[in-house]
Amino acid sequence: MKLVTRTQLGWPASAAPAQSSTKGVKVHYEGAPVSLKLLDDHDLCIAKWKAIRKDHLANEEENYSDIAYNYGACPHGHLLEGRGLDKRTGANGNQALNRAHYAICGLVGSEGLTKPTDAMLGAIHDGIELLRRHGAGKEIKGHRDGFATQCPGTHLYAWVQKGAPRPGGSTPVPGPRPVIDLSKVIAAALHDPDKAGTPVSYGGVRTVEKALVAEGLLESRYADGHFGGATVKAYSAWQHRCGFTGSDANGIPGQVSLDRLGDAHGFDVQP
Repeated sequence: MKLVTRTQLGWPASAAPAQSSTKGVKVHYEGAPVSLKLLDDHDLCIAKWKAIRKDHLANEEENYSDIAYNYGACPHGHLLEGRGLDKRTGANGNQALNRAHYAICGLVGSEGLTKPTDAMLGAIHDGIELLRRHGAGKEIKGHRDGFATQCPGTHLYAWVQKGAPRPGGSTPVPGPRPVIDLSKVIAAALHDPDKAGTPVSYGGVRTVEKALVAEGLLESRYADGHFGGATVKAYSAWQHRCGFTGSDANGIPGQVSLDRLGDAHGFDVQP
């Protein structure tokens, strides 16, 4: 998953209402023309996403607290953080519909760029999986399901009706799950931050970091096998997400929190 966070976008924490669960996710598109130039320049995708937020915040009639969507997806396969996790959407048409489903917007529109790339579909799929790990149910619908609109357009809606499959054909047969040594991860978390450079003290650290990246808690550039300060901070955020507080959320992995991370991301933990 190629996640672009609110921090990377230069945005503060979302002021949207909190919501920890929904029936599922609704898929949206831009109900306006979208330039084909986005296909050649990812910077234009970021600019587009920022422009959507600016327009939403300026909409006095709707009185949005933030960009309406939980996430966006660009044609280059980046998942763009909007309101993010555990936040009620403002995109589905009314408060009842907003409470029922989270929302992801593909950066395609009514004219110009109308057909999503496989990379965009993959990013939307990533967003659905991420939201499901954090309270979203199994339903995948289009904006038009329950509200009078053409959204998410002909192409995206056809994909939604197929169950929003990940592009690329059949699902690969899973191999054996990696096994992470808890004691070695703890040792890395205690000693790596004080080391210069990025020495890989234990290979399993990278597996943990990739899971934190997938959770949207760690920037991918820090998934280098070094359990440094950024990883400690990200793991602390994971511990808080698991319900831990105080010294139990100090960024040093424990059995329960690491087991939960492994269950969500396909690895086992050895005490």
